[in-house]
This record gives sequence, structure tokens and C-alpha cells, in this order.
Amino acid sequence: MIDIESYDNGNIFAKILRKEIHSKKIYEDDFAYAFDDISPQAPTHILIIPKAKFCSLNDFLEKANDQFLVGFMKAIKKIVDVSNLN
Repeated sequence: MIDIESYDNGNIFAKILRKEIHSKKIYEDDFAYAFDDISPQAPTHILIIPKAKFCSLNDFLEKANDQFLVGFMKAIKKIVDVSNLN
């Protein structure tokens, strides 16, 4: 049986985190990396990815420890603040 929650080190977000693919960084800390979408669907379209190996939202919620969850949520708030979205 195939494990659908296996992390793929070759996925585009992993490559962005390793700086193998260029992105326009908006914010970065130990928990999150935020960057402009290269094909935005709105005037402001920011992608925020966790800086750990998670396959999906469910995988993130099940495997991230409390420190990482809180750090990621605080990073989202900081991104909103630096992007003047509030």
C-alpha cells in the first residue's frame, strides 16, 4: 500500500525552502516562510509554508508539536502586520 502522507523532498515548496527555486521572500523565521505567489489570483496573494516536513494540513496538525503550532500561527500574524493587511 502507498503511504499518501510520505513527504516528497522534491516538491516545489521543499525546493523553495532550500533556495533551489527563486521566490520573492516577504517573511521568514524558524517556523514559516512567506513569499509572493508567482501567479497571483488577487492583488495580494501570499503563500505561507511551514519550515518542516509536512505533507498536508492533517499531517501538520497531527505531527507538529505545540511550540511549532504556536510559532507558525504567530508567524502568520507577523506576515499580516508586515504586509499591511490588517
